[in-house]
Amino acid sequence: MNAQFDPRKNNAAVDRPFLQVWQIEAYYGESYIVQNVSFDIREGEILALLGRNGAGKTSTLRTIARLGNPELKHGEIWLDHQPLHLMKSHQAAAAGIALVPEDRRIIAGLTVEENLQLAQIAPPIGWSLERIYELFPRLKERRKQEGVTLSGGEQQMLAIARALARDIKVLLLDEPYEGLAPVIVQEIAKTLKIIRDQGITTVIVEQNAVAALKLADRAVILDTGSVVFNGSAQEVLENEKLRAEYLAI
Repeated sequence: MNAQFDPRKNNAAVDRPFLQVWQIEAYYGESYIVQNVSFDIREGEILALLGRNGAGKTSTLRTIARLGNPELKHGEIWLDHQPLHLMKSHQAAAAGIALVPEDRRIIAGLTVEENLQLAQIAPPIGWSLERIYELFPRLKERRKQEGVTLSGGEQQMLAIARALARDIKVLLLDEPYEGLAPVIVQEIAKTLKIIRDQGITTVIVEQNAVAALKLADRAVILDTGSVVFNGSAQEVLENEKLRAEYLAI
């Protein structure tokens, strides 16, 4: 288990994490969803945030993105010295947080290219269309096609590409492999490795735990809203008891 960075203390001599989630508690109304969750990530790492259905994974992502639902009641979230916990969602987005939700939210009536251009209307602008199309050649082929008519895998590529069209530091992915064929899962995993190599930090929530662990550097497992494991992804892959108890695999 990794020791947690405490933002309240003098950590000058410590290798400061890039994204720090410290003792966050979040609620939907009166329901206690995220309970004292802490973890940190170095720049350019991929972290798999895992757990059974209802463990609090998506709620944790939404709290980091400062979407307001669930509501953060306690704790701190820091991104590269910036206090995300004091921000609204649009401020967190401007600071470099991008959430790709499970439903992808491709805008109906717009082409692939128009979906990407819409993301670049206001600064901070990220990757150029040329750079995006180099990473996603299939999107270039379909750039004039309405986004919602793409296949599931292509829509996921578009959702990720739209995030990259902004100047982001952290990519939050909620169930990116949901409903996709294994060959498309492998293609998206290769793409996420390339994005990591560009220095973008990634947090992936995924029910396909083995695929996420093979991609990730580190893993955090949640159970009923609390952290029960925080360590290397390889350790989870090698620990059959841990996987059976908390991931049912």
